[in-house]
Amino acid sequence: MNFSHRFFVNLTLAFLMLVFSSALSAASPMIGRTAHDFALKGMDGANHRLSELRGQVVMVNFWATWCGPCREEMPPMDALYKHYKSLGFTVLGVNIDDARAGAEKMAKKLGVSYPILFDTDKSVSKKYKVNAMPTTVIIDRNGKVRHVHFGYKKGYMDSYQKEVRRLLAERGK
Repeated sequence: MNFSHRFFVNLTLAFLMLVFSSALSAASPMIGRTAHDFALKGMDGANHRLSELRGQVVMVNFWATWCGPCREEMPPMDALYKHYKSLGFTVLGVNIDDARAGAEKMAKKLGVSYPILFDTDKSVSKKYKVNAMPTTVIIDRNGKVRHVHFGYKKGYMDSYQKEVRRLLAERGK
């Protein structure tokens, strides 16, 4: 295969991946609906209930220790959390592994400061129809799902930041 043919094939594949990932995000049936409430035990030992965060912009990030893109996005996601936390933004990292030990070790190693919660029975991830790792759900101050992202690639953090800033600028009911 010559250079121009290879370039065209790679360009076409990149375009299709962009369209497919955008379609997945835009097509989520959760967008515009009230986020499913849940309560999960956190790494800090406390129970965390989503509905208690009403009035804040909340990013719920479903992740697993075996997921490379999850590991990649956690440090910049933590930086986003730290930057906007004082403005009413929080991140809930929902780990879906069967056991907590590996997730706790990974979160500590990566220096994550946002709450890490454990969905070992997968009940919350089923409610949110998580079928890709990571899955990120962004919820507005009124508890409505506004954005859903499947997977993670370089550049997604820019989208997250724009979406979070827009939602923080909105007034809640």
